[in-house]
Amino acid sequence: MTRPGAEDIPALLEAAKARGIRIATAESCTGGMVASALIDVPGSSAVVERGFVVYSNAAKREMLGVTEDTLEAHGAVSEETAREMADGALKHSHAQLTVAITGIAGPGGSEHKPEGRVCFAVAYDGRETITESKDFGALGRAAVRAVSRDHALNLLAAALTDAG
Repeated sequence: MTRPGAEDIPALLEAAKARGIRIATAESCTGGMVASALIDVPGSSAVVERGFVVYSNAAKREMLGVTEDTLEAHGAVSEETAREMADGALKHSHAQLTVAITGIAGPGGSEHKPEGRVCFAVAYDGRETITESKDFGALGRAAVRAVSRDHALNLLAAALTDAG
């Protein structure tokens, strides 16, 4: 997916504001880049409720309630962990819509979890949480983080469009 243009993030925020929806982010490999992109827009405080940066497993557990069982069975980079992150962000905020990102920005990775694999989840109050994984490839750390941010913003926009 392409990065939302500068004009698209205000449209995302306006769509959320029109529906009375607050947004929270739960970010690991992006380290707050999604929240930052949202709050770069003047007036975003009407929509952006909070952002969780949960880089360590302990932070995922303590701040969002990701279970040790999930982390042990599936690892930090998994759709299962992303789901628990997004659901936890809903539970631990006043938001109605959350996006979670966890992945391997690089360098490194493994055969089963290569560099560039990123897992996403979107939780929308009253709906089933959706998850997906993307293999962006070994683009380099900065590029993987940037495309992950952009994809997460597109997921938020899609969730708001589907709600319309």
